[in-house]
Amino acid sequence: MNQKIVLYFILLFFFSQWGCVPYQEEKLTEVKLDYRDSLFQTIYKLQDEQAIEKLYPYFRHKDPSYQYIAALAFASIKSPEAVDSLGVLLKNSIDKVRAAAAYSLGQIGEEAATEMLISAFDRYDTAGVYQNSNRAILEAIGKCGKADFLSALSSTSTYEAKDTALLEGQAWGIYRYGLRQIIDQAGTDRMVDLVSDPQYPESVKLIAANYLYRISNINLKDKAGQLIPSFRQEDNPNIRMALAVAVGKINSEDALNTLLAQYRQETDYRVKCNILRALTNFEYEAVSPTLYEALKDTSEHVAMRAMQFFVEKGISDEATNYWRLAKDSLPSLVQLGMYRAANKHLFNGKVEARDAINSELRYRFRNSTDPYEKAASLVALAEFPWNYRFIHREGYPAEQPVVRTASVQALSNIASRPNFRGFFGGSYRRVAKELCQYFMETMNKKDPGMIAIAANAIQNTSFTLTNYADSLGKMEVTLSNLELPKQIETYNELQRAIDFVNGTQTEPLKASFNHPIDWKILKELTERTVAEIETSRGMIVLRLFPGLAPGTVANFMQLSRDGFYDGLNFHRVVPNFVIQGGCPIGDGYGSLDYSIRSELPPLHYNDGGYIGMASAGNHTEGTQFFITHSPSPHLDGNYTIFGKVESGMDIVHQIQIGDQIKNIKVRR
Repeated sequence: MNQKIVLYFILLFFFSQWGCVPYQEEKLTEVKLDYRDSLFQTIYKLQDEQAIEKLYPYFRHKDPSYQYIAALAFASIKSPEAVDSLGVLLKNSIDKVRAAAAYSLGQIGEEAATEMLISAFDRYDTAGVYQNSNRAILEAIGKCGKADFLSALSSTSTYEAKDTALLEGQAWGIYRYGLRQIIDQAGTDRMVDLVSDPQYPESVKLIAANYLYRISNINLKDKAGQLIPSFRQEDNPNIRMALAVAVGKINSEDALNTLLAQYRQETDYRVKCNILRALTNFEYEAVSPTLYEALKDTSEHVAMRAMQFFVEKGISDEATNYWRLAKDSLPSLVQLGMYRAANKHLFNGKVEARDAINSELRYRFRNSTDPYEKAASLVALAEFPWNYRFIHREGYPAEQPVVRTASVQALSNIASRPNFRGFFGGSYRRVAKELCQYFMETMNKKDPGMIAIAANAIQNTSFTLTNYADSLGKMEVTLSNLELPKQIETYNELQRAIDFVNGTQTEPLKASFNHPIDWKILKELTERTVAEIETSRGMIVLRLFPGLAPGTVANFMQLSRDGFYDGLNFHRVVPNFVIQGGCPIGDGYGSLDYSIRSELPPLHYNDGGYIGMASAGNHTEGTQFFITHSPSPHLDGNYTIFGKVESGMDIVHQIQIGDQIKNIKVRR
């Protein structure tokens, strides 16, 4: 046969066979987050607008990247309507998509999702194909599951040390139950086992330690044999600082001696702060020498924590000691805190000492040029409630918002004293009426901080409601005149006060969509882009997360470019927790005339140095941000993480209230 004919038949056979095989499109399996991608931006726009129905079609997109992003949108939106649709994604073949659906179901928090999550857990996944989703499912159950499932979760002991994802999921689940005030002894026992057995990974031990630290009403009395040796031997300061508080809950002599011994040799100020916190569980006489020593620590954070101990736990017999130390060479806010401790605990019969203390505080108030020192002076003066007229007279008309806000807080502290009636005796009705008038006076001030704190005071005092009944009209007018969304935090606090007086209940106002993401500014980012925060203490360099929180990053970049942050202060510093800045008026109640949406991807505050957005509730963020000193996983899922400190953590640890943000520059 002719060779050409043979070749013809061979080719004919080949193509006929090829044509019989249906075309199969290659299945995409990789999840990519590219904030420059137009469809990525579309989905985030829908998330911002909370256009729920328009997000659902992306659950069926051929590219799992868009399934993943669309599923995660509901972690921020938190809409119960999405539970059933997200439940379908729990059976997705892509692990990350399953995990995103589980995470969002946990964020929504509907109990109805529990059975879906349990059903989706792949207990036969020995190869770890679905390790991310299995971990996410266990954590999500902790956020939304019924109480009776906690026992089953806690009693699971078949996970081996190598099963890191499952162990993390179990620990997160028990922890999330605890944050919902759902606990059982089996869960606590499991967490003690996880943190005390050296075979388990550090990531698991960190979660367990934070459970033992953060969750109240857990019984650790019989856990000394495990926790005390673990605390002594722990090398990781992130775990050791959490265990310090856990050991304090044991409240035994061995626990006390262990804490005191560790304090003497401890080099990490964060651990020292937590040891001092733990010492509040013990008798004053046994721990006070260490607390006195801590007042003079080279770390101002340690000194501040020690000062707080004397405010909270001080005794009358040593009040004059506190007064003496208030005039010692301590940081100014520590001094004023010791004045507060002296004023609070001084025996009433020591009239001359009392007069001298309050005279010195008034002098400090009038002569200080630092608004934060003035504010601390007013709070210290409030510990002797007869100062209420001075606080009102001097604080209300102050030029600095920080001082005005502190004056209302000081009066609120007086009004909410448990022994208010006993302290003022026969004058208590007159004083109560005056304080109520002072609170109502704030309604004319157009000052969001003053109004919010006064509104809170109205709800938290034992004064008769008749003191406010005639002022409802004024409160309602003030409510209607507040600027939204700028003053939404104050709006909701005042609405709660009105409801309190009326005996009604109103749903908190939610911010509507009002500030679209500026995608153009994100185009300027490169892999090497960082944000440099120049402070009065030095430079802090941040790596931003545009793929996880694009709206927040764009907002932060624009504010930085506009010079908004230049010259603002860090107005809030909590030792071994956070530094917070970005308030344009310096008291924590300042903002601009817009709000941005919460962006809550599946990240954990499992280390120090994360930068997050301050918030008065979902979608109320604007300009204020914080940076963590240490792991703070109780913030997970509620406060947007949009970056992490790349260098300058030593500066973060030095920052104190009133330190300045000179400027923020975004460098490419």
